[in-house]
Amino acid sequence: MTDSRDPDDPVIPAPPHPLHRREKLPWQRPKPAVDDVDAPERVRRLMEDPAYRQADEDVDFLQQDETRGIRLQLDYSKPQWLLREHGIEHTIVVFGSTRIPEPAAARRQVEVLEKAVAEQPDDATLKNRLAVARRILDKSHYYRIARDFGRLVGDSGNGPGDCRVVLMTGGGPGMMEAANRGAWEAGAKTIGLNITLPHEQFPNPYLTPGLCFRFHYFALRKLHFLLRAKALVAFPGGFGTLDELFETLTLIQTRKIAPLPVILVGEPYWRRVIDFDFLVEEGTIDPEDRELFWFAESAIDAWEGILQWHEANGTPLFA
Repeated sequence: MTDSRDPDDPVIPAPPHPLHRREKLPWQRPKPAVDDVDAPERVRRLMEDPAYRQADEDVDFLQQDETRGIRLQLDYSKPQWLLREHGIEHTIVVFGSTRIPEPAAARRQVEVLEKAVAEQPDDATLKNRLAVARRILDKSHYYRIARDFGRLVGDSGNGPGDCRVVLMTGGGPGMMEAANRGAWEAGAKTIGLNITLPHEQFPNPYLTPGLCFRFHYFALRKLHFLLRAKALVAFPGGFGTLDELFETLTLIQTRKIAPLPVILVGEPYWRRVIDFDFLVEEGTIDPEDRELFWFAESAIDAWEGILQWHEANGTPLFA
């Protein structure tokens, strides 16, 4: 085969490798000891000093007060990006105590303490722990209700790929585990927002990989709880549940966020914990503020109430 190229045509060199060179550049070789016996050691110290670390790889630098703004942005941006990647449009948020396990586990704890009290009948501390464990067992039926509710949310779409409405919790045990578990059993995606704490913790096992997040800042976690929320369902709980409940009610009361349905599951519990009517009578909230939430006793009542609220509001969950 003859070469048809005109000998006067310019020679086009082959494209260079995108990373590697045939000849190293000067800075790719450290100053050799033959020229300065101490040079290699000085270069080593320079490269090992924290100042030489690339900023985005320097964990110590990123933990400084001066970089808090960056950390806040990252705490927001990573979950936001992944939620969008999964196509999550709206969420139903569930809160509740981490201390209320499924009935079998609650029953085992009562049995353990009953045995301990039988062996040490004069131990007042053990007796008190047993009394508390029995009350937890009484409340453990809420685990079943939360699990049923999660299943209803999980079954509400058109299969696992339908992410228009997805259940979200704090990702921990107890009521949150139950709700995630129900959605997981329905084959749906389900979200958990954990928080970094001084002690070890584990997410519950019913979350979707890729949708289990760990936040540094409570504030950013709270933001993501409400950013896509179409309802808040609160089961019996303690400080954390009360915190999220009252923050949500305050944001709705002040119209800082658009109103959304708030359901308190377990009216006897909630009426004992908070006397809402007293707040109205004392004039510290308005009568209309008492209408920002309602009570439910079953999963189906809570779910159907959410659907009816959105229909009445002109914002149907599944348009």
